[in-house]
Amino acid sequence: MSLHLSRLRLRQDPDVAALARLLLPEDAAGRINAGHRLLWSLFADSPDRARDFLWREDAGGRWRGATFLTLSHRPPHDVRGLFEVETKPFAPVLSVGQRLGFRLRASPSASSAPAGFDQRGKRIDPVARALSRLSAEERATHRHAVLQEIGAEWLARQGARAGFTLCEGGESEGTRSLRLTVDGDSWHVLPRERGKAPVRFSSLDIEGVLRVEDPPAFVASLAEGFGRAKAFGCGLMLIRPDRG
Repeated sequence: MSLHLSRLRLRQDPDVAALARLLLPEDAAGRINAGHRLLWSLFADSPDRARDFLWREDAGGRWRGATFLTLSHRPPHDVRGLFEVETKPFAPVLSVGQRLGFRLRASPSASSAPAGFDQRGKRIDPVARALSRLSAEERATHRHAVLQEIGAEWLARQGARAGFTLCEGGESEGTRSLRLTVDGDSWHVLPRERGKAPVRFSSLDIEGVLRVEDPPAFVASLAEGFGRAKAFGCGLMLIRPDRG
């Protein structure tokens, strides 16, 4: 399996600058939709091409600071000359027990099927489900704790099939805590063409340290991505050696 990790920035030449607000609107929904189309243009080399890449915007704000990262089976091909493109092969050499720092923007989901039933349930947002059980006052107080709990539980389930476990940190009040931070909980509603329902999903930004248990399975899962909304900037896990 050949993979490529790329960093892409919009060129700052006058011809691209003149189109900047069209290429990357400042509102969140418009920006995700635009990023979806911009990144697809780098890999859509035929009408029937299926998406075989992951992406995320790594630095938001004004267009001059916009940076996109992609993990793909083919190098991006910028036929329109809109981007400054840096691409390198992605072939990490990993060992069992190796610890890696990671960052992940993910749209988690869970099945609504009752436990013990074989049928496939409707996919639901586990954070929204947990918060819906709380009063408005409790949500304001416990929202951060809910994000940490749901994010950790969801990612641990991903790790069980993807060849990794989450690393623990120091001891606090007699319990071991994970080296994990969950932020974000952003809700996105992306309009589509007339007559089509909007795309709706939530996303979490998760950062922490993991332990590789099955290197081939882990690398394959990195290429596949984690969670939903992969076409809209979610699912790409970025890894680095853990120095802590």
